[in-house]
Amino acid sequence: MTDSPSNPSPPPAPGPLAGLRVIELATVIMAPYACQILGDLGADVIKVEAAGGDHSRVMGGGPDPQLSGVALNLHRNKRSVTLDLHEPAARDAFLKLVDSADVFVTNFRPRALKKLALDYENIGAPRPGLVYCEAHGFSLDSGEADLPSYDDIVQAATGIPALSEAATEAANYVPTIIGDKVTGLTITYAVLAALIHRMATGEGQRVEVPMFDAVLGFNLVEHLSRATVPGGTAGYNRILNPFRRPHRTKDGYVAMLPYSDQSWSDLYHAVGHEHELSDPWFQERLQNPRPVYASLGKILATRTTAEWLELAAELGIPAGPVPSLDDIVSDPMRHRGVLSEHEHPVVGPYRQITPPTRFNRSPASVRRPAPRVGADTAEVLREIGLSEDEIDSLTTPIPC
Repeated sequence: MTDSPSNPSPPPAPGPLAGLRVIELATVIMAPYACQILGDLGADVIKVEAAGGDHSRVMGGGPDPQLSGVALNLHRNKRSVTLDLHEPAARDAFLKLVDSADVFVTNFRPRALKKLALDYENIGAPRPGLVYCEAHGFSLDSGEADLPSYDDIVQAATGIPALSEAATEAANYVPTIIGDKVTGLTITYAVLAALIHRMATGEGQRVEVPMFDAVLGFNLVEHLSRATVPGGTAGYNRILNPFRRPHRTKDGYVAMLPYSDQSWSDLYHAVGHEHELSDPWFQERLQNPRPVYASLGKILATRTTAEWLELAAELGIPAGPVPSLDDIVSDPMRHRGVLSEHEHPVVGPYRQITPPTRFNRSPASVRRPAPRVGADTAEVLREIGLSEDEIDSLTTPIPC
């Protein structure tokens, strides 16, 4: 439902992290995505950025120079404070802000943090209750923590293009920034675990989340496979299969997965291919799934998508249509309420991604829209006790 002046939405209930303050000193997607989730869960997230803003503010284009389509959801439930951390007075204000926080999250490179004296030794260790979380491309003890490590680089380093080549004969990246988002989720649960530890002991701690480790561990859940025992080869056969894909039908595509023995048997009997069930390649499909998926593809080409969906429903076989992303975004039946339309005070109507977790007592929610760069600087600095003169000195540009 779209909010309107005559039909305003009721104020959202506090989320499970209400009362916690998170300082985000981060760029692009990885750590800002983690802080978006913490904000959706109720935390007061303060995004500290330079006057030019975080690069994610222009990613993917959009209606405003500071509020791209990515930024409108990535920076919701955050307040933006602009500070030039190279300036002593701004750094002092930043440290006061950290004094008021429960969690500090950054993905600045270690060298940059040390140069600004914002590394753990300088701001984490002196604040024993602070959860200090730093995320880098590679671990601090690897000797590679200062290397530039965007999603493409980490996808390559963790074997994703090689897996694509094994499956499709073309070495491709996954067409989503999976490295950033997996690491963002990892940051989120790591911070929550550290907060639980602090509740039990009163101790904050340093939390390190290397992007490489998070993504490689994610890939290896199924793909370590036979290599779990030394001497075996990595790769989960069913996934590494060029015929594992949506299959063409007479009028489009269908996604169908007869996963169990019973499902395969029911389907092949229903379409008159039961004779294939006794073929050696069918019996050996777990070791070599390519022939059975190729057979399935040929069968699915003989009917329309609707006919296959009807038969799959009758047989209890998992199946679904294959819409485009634009189809999903524009159709409430397809996005199933994951998107809702709202009014942003700067850009006007926009689509908001609904938090994916459901709590019956302390629901996640979007309580404030994404701000423009520095929109909340004065408000936040007042909260930590700075005078109006001090705030003016930090927010008024110095004439050249």
